[in-house]
Amino acid sequence: MISSSSLSHVNGTITYHRCLKVGAQRGDHTTRRVCVFAGSGLGSRQVYQQAARDLGEELARRRLGVVYGGASVGLMGEVAAAALQAGGEVIGVVPQGVWSPEANHAGLAVLYEVGTMHERKALMAELADGFISLPGGLGTFDELFEILTWAQLGLHSKPIGLLNIAGYFKPLLQLVASAVREGFIARHPPFLVSEGADAGMLLDQLLQGRQAGPGAPPG
Repeated sequence: MISSSSLSHVNGTITYHRCLKVGAQRGDHTTRRVCVFAGSGLGSRQVYQQAARDLGEELARRRLGVVYGGASVGLMGEVAAAALQAGGEVIGVVPQGVWSPEANHAGLAVLYEVGTMHERKALMAELADGFISLPGGLGTFDELFEILTWAQLGLHSKPIGLLNIAGYFKPLLQLVASAVREGFIARHPPFLVSEGADAGMLLDQLLQGRQAGPGAPPG
C-alpha cells in the first residue's frame, strides 16, 4: 500500500485528501472517466445487480474509467468489480471514519481518503468527465442532486445520466417535473439529465452530449 497526501482545488475551495493506495494503472492522463453513484446495498431485485455489472463492463469496454465511492459492497461494489474484471480503470474515494477499512475495495487503481462526505463528492466530481446514477438510497440521491444543483448553478457542464432500471427513477423524475411546473426549478436554463434502462444507450447519450429535461417525464 502506498500512502501520500495532497491538496486539491475544487469549486473554489481547497480540499485535503490522502491517497491510500496506488495499484496497477490501466489508463493514462487522457482517460475519460465517469463518476458512478450507486447504492451500498444490492436492492430487492436481481435486475439491479445485473445492471450494475453491465454498466461496469460497458465502461471498461469503452475504455472509460470509473470514479466511485470506493466500497466493495452493494451496487457500487458490483460496478467496480465488473469494470476491474473487464480490464478497466477504477478510482475510489472514501470518507474517513464512515465505515471500516475492510469495506474498501482491494483491487482499485487508486484509492483516495478524504476528511468529509462533502470533500468526497467534490473530489469525485473533479476526477470525472460525466456522471451516471444507478438505483440507491438517500446517499445516492444526495450525490445526484448535488451534482445536478452544481450544473444548474453553472459550476460544471458535465453530462449527467440516470440508469433507470425497472423504472426506479420514474417517481423522482415526476417529482422534479412537478417542481418545474410549480416554479421551484427554473425552466431556463433547463434541468438537463439523460435517462435510460440500457447502459450502452445511456453512455451513447452522454458521450454525444444529448440530454433531455424531465419537464415531460415518461408516462
